[in-house]
Amino acid sequence: MNLLGIHASPRRGGNSDILLGRALDGARDAGVEVSLLRATALSIPGCRGCGACEQTGECALQDAMQEVYPQLDRAERIILASPVYFYGFPAQVKALIDRAQALWSRRMLEKSPDQRKRHDRGKGYLIAVGATGGKRLFEGMRLTARFFFDALDKEYAGELLLDGIDARGAVRDHPDARDRAWALGRQAAQ
Repeated sequence: MNLLGIHASPRRGGNSDILLGRALDGARDAGVEVSLLRATALSIPGCRGCGACEQTGECALQDAMQEVYPQLDRAERIILASPVYFYGFPAQVKALIDRAQALWSRRMLEKSPDQRKRHDRGKGYLIAVGATGGKRLFEGMRLTARFFFDALDKEYAGELLLDGIDARGAVRDHPDARDRAWALGRQAAQ
């Protein structure tokens, strides 16, 4: 099995980075092949809405996403880890998510309406960390992640959502959170 971790934060060594590392450790400990994609290290412009992918299932833009699409296809499990930015994802990873429209279009071209009710290409998981404790803090991210994984033909299978953690590396003071991230990685490896 292949598990892809997508790090969505522009800040290395931050809370979502630490938790993703623990989740990937949990998956590795279960014997799963793990790879890491740092979304913020790539130059990915947003979707132009040109509609070309609706005809072909492939994006017309030739850029770093051409390296990302095969990784998204190959991964049987994906863990997307991100800090909360204004109740959503940071812009860099949001562009990657939006560009998954090509994979959604491919799914629409290849599968019948009945087949689309199933997710045949694996599972996706979300790790999100926010500084505040708002009741609806993760609502936008959860919905975006669900539709992202749906576009990839993957079931939304689990999440670790942590609020009230702000300073860089503050999650180190929360051993339970790190243990839960490791357990999420183990769960993804099943």
